Amino acid sequence: TSTLPLAVEVGRFKGTPEHLRLCEFCDLQVVEDEFHFNPLSKTKKLIGDAGISFSNAFVASPLCCPSRASILTGKYPHNHHVINNTLEGNCSSKAWQKSEEANTFPALLKANAGYQTFFAGKYLNQYGHSEAGGVEHVPPGWNFWVALEKNSKYYNYTLSVNGKPQKHGADYSKDYLTDVLANMSLDFLQYKSNYQPFFMMVSTPAPHSPWTAAPQYQDSFNSTKAPRDPNFNIHGKDKHWLIRQAKTPMTNSSVQFLDDAFRKRWRTLLSVDDLVEKIVNRLKVRGELDNTYIFFTSDNGYHTGQFSLPLDKRQLYEFDIRVPLMVRGPNIKPNQTSQMLVANVDLGPTILDIAGLDVNKTQMDGMSFLPEGKVNSSSWRTDILVEYEGEGSNVSDPACPLLGPGVSECFPDCVCEDSYNNTYACVRTVAPSANLQYCEFDDNEVFVEVYNVTADPFQLTNIAKTIDQEVLEKMNHRLMMLQSCAGQSCRTPGVYDPRYKFDPRQMFTSHSWRLGRLRQKMK
Repeated sequence: TSTLPLAVEVGRFKGTPEHLRLCEFCDLQVVEDEFHFNPLSKTKKLIGDAGISFSNAFVASPLCCPSRASILTGKYPHNHHVINNTLEGNCSSKAWQKSEEANTFPALLKANAGYQTFFAGKYLNQYGHSEAGGVEHVPPGWNFWVALEKNSKYYNYTLSVNGKPQKHGADYSKDYLTDVLANMSLDFLQYKSNYQPFFMMVSTPAPHSPWTAAPQYQDSFNSTKAPRDPNFNIHGKDKHWLIRQAKTPMTNSSVQFLDDAFRKRWRTLLSVDDLVEKIVNRLKVRGELDNTYIFFTSDNGYHTGQFSLPLDKRQLYEFDIRVPLMVRGPNIKPNQTSQMLVANVDLGPTILDIAGLDVNKTQMDGMSFLPEGKVNSSSWRTDILVEYEGEGSNVSDPACPLLGPGVSECFPDCVCEDSYNNTYACVRTVAPSANLQYCEFDDNEVFVEVYNVTADPFQLTNIAKTIDQEVLEKMNHRLMMLQSCAGQSCRTPGVYDPRYKFDPRQMFTSHSWRLGRLRQKMK
């Protein structure tokens, strides 16, 4: 997954324009409720230690394009309609451009708050596709546009520089993408107008595959291994069939492969750490650091060996949906940690709020978490929605004929990371009285997974068949509400909110088959 720093200049607190910067990165893992910051020590010091770290930050969907669309629009996937990384799945499609791009938060910053805006890095996986306008297409809302054509690379790629193709080769000094993005970001800071607030979005593919480290970092972390959490290399016996099909224990070659991948991913992050340091230092030299909000987060998590799945994302578990989120800026005290529940649909609303724009006048599903007394407010919501639509192949994988059609992302030992019926929706609850995950699959079983994350942080035990029936019905009802929510209705009180009201008569008739089958299944 890629990482993402954001910088925003805003005009709210002191009557002077302040600035905004968002750094977003791909596939960052949060391990044991705390992101492993070893390769990002400078980032942690310059952003996290200088501001606030959110320990309960999640994505609306654990896959690049749907998650990035949620960041840009402030909407859940069922409202922005990006369901996967393909053009057919609405990733950077003409339909997306027509329906959503003019209403992204950067477009609103530029049009309604007078911001000068800069984008550098990975945009959406299909950006630059010939059927979606090619690299000549520059989305509305960006004054300066430096976007990677299609998906993650480190060398031999094409950038769209304000709509014109710029090809790069394999010379480290000129072409290593993380460094190119850093240098272009520094150029923007140097040459932008000093009379307008600015917004920067720097989206490095690192640590996304192909995990190509800079030459000076290729021998780093040689003894590092993927974390051996309690759910590492064990069989998910009470989980959805896709998890149960993973081979346990993993082969030695699979373990070596995922350990090697983990090391390579960390090595790519050392260059990201350098990028963050360069940009923060440039802001400091220019006298703008104290007037700039900097956000650091990722588009999804990642797993390396959990429940014997070698490596990928796309699953409903904490390791794939939880992401790091750190923010520094005006009026944010250093060395803070917040346990409030935030999601990537909240980034856009928060940044618009900083810029003085009214989020309620948008169609965004998320909420502003701007720290002006709201952080500990009893009015903050207690749950969010996570949704994912699985992908599969119409034909059997030749290497794994016994699995039949409908699966994808298969490894040589026929462990597959995705399938058509790996389609699910979850209510993720974080409240004073509950830390709970409730998920339903859209498959023949209407398979249900429920986890008490306080008692079982590694989600070893699915309690769907033992949890109180009333809780199950309330969570099912809440999930149906969230799956059909839009805007304000996505922010209504959750099951564990004191203001929650449960009326079984309000069950949606269109979803009644699900509840009926669910009741039968739980008896």
